[in-house]
Amino acid sequence: MYNFTYCTPTKVHFGKGQIEKLHDEVVAVGKKVLLVYGGNSIKRSGLYDDVLARLSDCTIYEVAGVEPNPRIESVRDGVAKCKEHGIELVLAVGGGSVLDCAKAICAGACYEGDAWELVLDWRKVKGALPLITVLTLSATGSEYDFGAVISNLETNEKLAICHDALFPKVSILDPQYTFSVPKYQIAAGAADIMSHIFEQYICLETNLISDGICETILRTIIDCAPKLMENPEDYDARAQMMWASSLACNGICSLGNGERPWPCHAMEHELSAIYDITHGVGLAILTPHLMRYALNDDTVERFCHYGKAVFFMQDQEDRYAMANEAINKTEAFFSSIGIPNNLSALNIDDKHIDEMAEHALAFNPGFDKCPRPLYLEDIKQIYRNAL
Repeated sequence: MYNFTYCTPTKVHFGKGQIEKLHDEVVAVGKKVLLVYGGNSIKRSGLYDDVLARLSDCTIYEVAGVEPNPRIESVRDGVAKCKEHGIELVLAVGGGSVLDCAKAICAGACYEGDAWELVLDWRKVKGALPLITVLTLSATGSEYDFGAVISNLETNEKLAICHDALFPKVSILDPQYTFSVPKYQIAAGAADIMSHIFEQYICLETNLISDGICETILRTIIDCAPKLMENPEDYDARAQMMWASSLACNGICSLGNGERPWPCHAMEHELSAIYDITHGVGLAILTPHLMRYALNDDTVERFCHYGKAVFFMQDQEDRYAMANEAINKTEAFFSSIGIPNNLSALNIDDKHIDEMAEHALAFNPGFDKCPRPLYLEDIKQIYRNAL
């Protein structure tokens, strides 16, 4: 195992009725609050009114309508309100996009320049306002990590910003708030969670502890996602999906492992930057093609181990046949929960492949550290294979 330093400063209140902790957690920080949320779903569910009632002794300002791929314009709006009104903390109520937008607002509020400069160069982040989150969608893990992804439509860029200052101070995770999530978003969230694991698990140097955590989370999603397709109000399945989401992206799954360049996310960010597709769906489509590219003499045993540990496959003498079967089972699972298996189904063609590949490589110099190194022409071919 490699050396590591690990700290997760986020306090989690998990389970039914934990919204009761909201008021005390908020006022312990301050009473000037910026509330960040997406569409009208939290109003339809009654969560919006509940939050306002619980914070009736606070002064609330709002950033509403945060987009599924959160845009820098929403971040700038929030930053301006924070500076104008002397905001003391940001409260994000929603899914990963809302939380990501709120994180960038928190950082931008403590920066003199434009918030997009922080996305382009994380070293410019010097601090951030405190963030409290109430999660309504299990997918990105943003409620328990230090990263955010922001889109800039002017430049066709979707880029991550990561900094220790972006960990939420408190996250309230009540699985009941995810009951109304539609099936398509359940599937996309499941794929997002699994992709977070694959990015950390499909590497050349791992350890038994990290492998065990990763494999358990993968099996959990494979078990729970179909149950939620049948019964969206299955509390136990919702709860397990929610906690799996939180653990999958906060670093604990790969402690002590070797290089982890996260190529699938980098490539999908290019797709959703240009085509504004659902992130988890793009990840699910790309994943089997990246796995097949990565399959070689160095990785074949890794994929065989994955097949045994996650899909309970029996050992086969032909190791490549077994590895390919494990990859095919992955693709079949995504199809079984309603995700298309090609980009053409999303009206994506080869028009921007060169541009996407070049940008992905430019902003992710670690691609040569992938289990099988990824170079420009390889990235282009994987996009083509996914069409």
